[in-house]
Amino acid sequence: MGQTHGKGQDEFKTAVTMTVVWVAGLTLVIIFGALLAGLWLDKILNSKPLLTIVFVLVSIPVTLFLTFRVVKTATARIQPVIKRGVTKEEPQRGEDD
Repeated sequence: MGQTHGKGQDEFKTAVTMTVVWVAGLTLVIIFGALLAGLWLDKILNSKPLLTIVFVLVSIPVTLFLTFRVVKTATARIQPVIKRGVTKEEPQRGEDD
């Protein structure tokens, strides 16, 4: 039984680590993409700092929204891993409510 709990914890740690990696990578790609796109369009349209600033500012809520979606999806996938490691006594505690 100790090995099952250890395996569940390893799966949980792996899932959390992968979620953090996804969020960090997604954040970097979006912000740097917005920065590069803004610089490129500013160069083409001669609007030096305007589009770069706008793109970077718009990338912030986009990043927050996508981070929320990634974490929400990952949480839904992590929960079944946690439930597999639950002992038989724990569900009985909820019956008292």
